[in-house]
This record gives sequence, C-alpha cells and structure tokens, in this order.
Amino acid sequence: MKEDTGVFVGIDVAKLRNAVAVAQPGRDGEVRYYGEVDASEISMRQLFKKLASRHGRLTVCYEAGPTGYGLHRLVKELGHECMVVAPSLIPKKASDRVKTNRRDALALARLLRAGELTAVWVPDTTHEAMRDLSRARTAAVKDVGIKKRQVSSFLLRHHRVFHRPTAWTKRYIHWLHEQRFDHPADHVVLQEAIDAVRVAQERVARLDRAMEEFLPSWSFAPVVSALQALRGVSLVTAVNFVVEIGDVRRFENPRQLMGYVGLVPGERSTGDTVRRGAITKMGNARIRQLLVESAWTYRYPASISAKKLPLFERAPERVREIAMKAQTRLTRRYRALSARGMKSTVICTAIARELVGFMWAVAREVSPAA
Repeated sequence: MKEDTGVFVGIDVAKLRNAVAVAQPGRDGEVRYYGEVDASEISMRQLFKKLASRHGRLTVCYEAGPTGYGLHRLVKELGHECMVVAPSLIPKKASDRVKTNRRDALALARLLRAGELTAVWVPDTTHEAMRDLSRARTAAVKDVGIKKRQVSSFLLRHHRVFHRPTAWTKRYIHWLHEQRFDHPADHVVLQEAIDAVRVAQERVARLDRAMEEFLPSWSFAPVVSALQALRGVSLVTAVNFVVEIGDVRRFENPRQLMGYVGLVPGERSTGDTVRRGAITKMGNARIRQLLVESAWTYRYPASISAKKLPLFERAPERVREIAMKAQTRLTRRYRALSARGMKSTVICTAIARELVGFMWAVAREVSPAA
C-alpha cells in the first residue's frame, strides 16, 4: 500500500512549457527533476493528478510573473496547497552564475521543502480585474504626460514660449491653435500632437468612468469609500491602494505595511553603531508615488473641503475620528519639519509614511463586503 506522505513540487512557469521538479519530504529526501510539461490547463491538470496518485498530498509553488494566477487557482481547485513566490525574495547564492529552467525548478522545490520562500498575496478574479483596470488608467495617465511633453518639445524647437505659469489650460490650448509656421508640415505635426493629447485624455476619462461603474460590485468598495475620508486620498488613490495592497488585515501592525511599501529607512547597524539611510524603496513603486503625492496636501492648514465633506460625512464615526486625527497630526508635523529646514521632498516622504499608518487603521475599521 502506498504511503501518503506528500511531496513538494517546484514549477518554473513559462508561456509554452513548464519545468517541474519534485522534492521528497525530509531533510535527506530526494529532489528529482520531473521534466517539462505543456503549459496548457489540460496538461497541468493531468500532471497534478498523476503526481497525486503517486505521492498523495502535493504542495506546489511557482514564481509570480506574467503568467498570472491561473495555475494557483487550478491547484487549489484540485485540493492541493499552492504558493505563489515573490521572485525578489528567493534566496540565491552569489556564486551561482548558471540559470536554466531545470535548475530553477529544482531550487524552488528544495527551498519550498525548507520553508525558505516568501509567498505573495493572491487576489480573486474580481480583485485582479479591478487591479488591471487601475493599472490601465495609470498607463493612460503616463501616456498623457508623454504626449504633452512631445508638444512642448516641438514648440521649444521652434522658439514658441507660452508666457504663463500654468500650461494646458483653456488659454494655453487656445494659444496652441493660434500658432502659425512658415512650412505647412509643421502645422500638421503640431495639430496631430494636440489631437494625440486629446485622445489620450479621453482614454483616461473612459477608464475613470469604468472604475466608478464597476466599483459598487467589488467586495472592497466599502474600504475604498472609507479611505476617501482621509485628506489627500481621492477615489483613484484609494482604489490603487486597495488593489495593490489587498486586505490590510494580513498586516499585524502599520509598521509592517510601511516596510511593505518601502517607506521605512534602510539600516546598516553593528554593535553600538547605528546607521540609517534613505528609504528602502522596496515593494510597490506605484503606491509609494501616490502616497507621496497625497502627502503634499498636508502642507495646508487642517480643514475639510466642500468636495471632501460628503465623503467624510458618509464614513462611519470611527473612521471620521481617525481621519481628523490624521489631518491634525500630519499638518502639524509638516509645519514642524518645515521649520527645521528640511527639504519638502523629505518632508512629504515622512508624511507619506505616517499616512500609510492611518490608512491601515481606517481599512481595518471597515470589513470588505461578503
């Protein structure tokens, strides 16, 4: 009779074929390369059924990457354990200069058995769809900036300067359409560049409408609504924060979340010597950028704007208390750091770090919808 001990399966995933390795339990258990398997769902389903018939329980892992979470959902559907591994946190030897699919699969199986791998949080299909939507909007906003800089560069080459402090206002667009050039080709180029900006802005507007349309059907909609009670946290910022972070209840304290987004200072200390440097900038850069942008709003005195007031009043009482405490503390801290002569960029980074803590507190007060 076959003994049901279970094995550890490491998979180096790819677009067409996945490399598979199997590690027997125990410190001295064999780590064997199984081979390459077609990456289709049918082939992977057959693989897991075959391994389960031989070894019983399976514990599977693979690296997070462009192939997504379909394999994770398949393994969970079949009743086995699966871990999606953070690639940047996989232990590697400095002397290991050879990288192949076979070696990667073997290393994953071995490290999984040793418990040396760090898992990433796996979203459900709805959460993943909202994250794709928010990332599409981020890409669209970036495209608008690129198109605008192309217009500015073209005008600069032709020595056309708009003598106003703010560009891309109605006055600026009217000034653009008034420009005339010696050669008609230059006028065509400028008009095409202006149209490209308009099309890119329309794309952002469409994605904004889609975000508002699909938000009510998302389980994290109550959390997004509560986060908007905080100063400097708009709908876009709240959605981006939730889709990238997920359920904040997986962080036991705000310091863990601050470290997760890379807003804590790096440290190289030994003995009695303590050396702290700039922030680590680990984790999600998109969230870090949004938080620093939100931190700029705390340079003004504490107040609730007319636009923010309905969102503030709609929030639960406990959330409103946290929001007011955050606004009072962070505006006071901004003034105190500014009075010490610190650079505004450093101040906003410090404010963003504390803002993460308040967002953690708010998100824990509101449970996602069932």
